Amino acid sequence: MRFSVYQVSRKGGREKNEDRMGYCYTREAGLFALADGMGGHPEGEMASQLALQTMAALFQRDARPGLADPLRFLTDAIMAGHHQLLRYASEKGLIDTPRTTIVACILQGNTAYWAHCGDSRLYMVRGDKLIARTRDHSYSELQDSLSTVVPLTERYNRNVLFTCLGSPGKPVIDTAGPLLLQEGDRLMICSDGLWGTISDETITRHLATRTISDAVPELVEEALREGGPKCDNVTVLAVEWESASNEDTPGVRTETLGEEVFASTIQASVGDAGDNADSDDLDEAEIERSIREINEAIRRSAQASGKKP
Repeated sequence: MRFSVYQVSRKGGREKNEDRMGYCYTREAGLFALADGMGGHPEGEMASQLALQTMAALFQRDARPGLADPLRFLTDAIMAGHHQLLRYASEKGLIDTPRTTIVACILQGNTAYWAHCGDSRLYMVRGDKLIARTRDHSYSELQDSLSTVVPLTERYNRNVLFTCLGSPGKPVIDTAGPLLLQEGDRLMICSDGLWGTISDETITRHLATRTISDAVPELVEEALREGGPKCDNVTVLAVEWESASNEDTPGVRTETLGEEVFASTIQASVGDAGDNADSDDLDEAEIERSIREINEAIRRSAQASGKKP
């Protein structure tokens, strides 16, 4: 596999940033995930962190080095995150359960699979076309889908969800795939802080006409400007799928990894940034250490196999 990744999270006008994102990969599979802790419930940052950590741990266990059933893995891993939140609330004696949305994508071979619960979205752009976009688990999106069948006059707030991780009921999980990838395809996962202020047309145009390293920060800055002082936190992770023969494009190349090598940028625990005043702004500089560790793992694996990285 060969792909490029760009990720950034910016704190808006909220008290803290409860969004979390990250990716991990083996020689044959990559997992890209984002979770948005929900306000109005306790410890949203813990909810999003636990959901991602659970998924990453299961990916490390099951991707040996590929997944036998990527869609089944996504469904099971999201449900496992849900159960972790219920267990955490019980152990801590919380009156309410921490809750989060989640969206995750698996790239394996030359195919993509994804799943989501809540209103964190995935966009897929090919050329200048938006060829896929997840549908939010919100009453407003459901209302739009049913409007041609059952006309409704009352409008719902787009922030009102009918499912999420950590809720009393069983989460609704939608999946898609396998979808055959083409060189240059861009996949982007994001929190509602982005799409809530930026249209699908604008997102598509940026992803279609710029590199992801240019498109993502510009989209984030535009969302923060449009959102104003009360803007939600904005978190985005974008991937560009590349041919292994394209030597001119920088990115991650996994062919030299050993079967047991697992690399990840998903934080081990909440608060790793310590007392850093900018710990709510997780940009490329923040994850540089993780990337260096990944590159070192690749180098060691290549040396062990006698190949050049």
